[in-house]
Amino acid sequence: MLKRICVFSKFEDGAVTVDWVVLTAAIVGIAAGVFVVFHQPVRDLDAKSGAALSGIDVADEISVRFDAPDS
Repeated sequence: MLKRICVFSKFEDGAVTVDWVVLTAAIVGIAAGVFVVFHQPVRDLDAKSGAALSGIDVADEISVRFDAPDS
């Protein structure tokens, strides 16, 4: 029995797979947490930016001098 355990412990393929699964699950969990925390503030910022930009007349804000001499 001890010999079988020693032989089993020498195979690392399963351990590497478990490591990748754990790392992937951690990344997915962190991404979900970031989404939950920042979802509403980003939506609020988007709404405020849209409201601010909708009130701007682009023709009034941009002044281009077409009669400027070439350098």
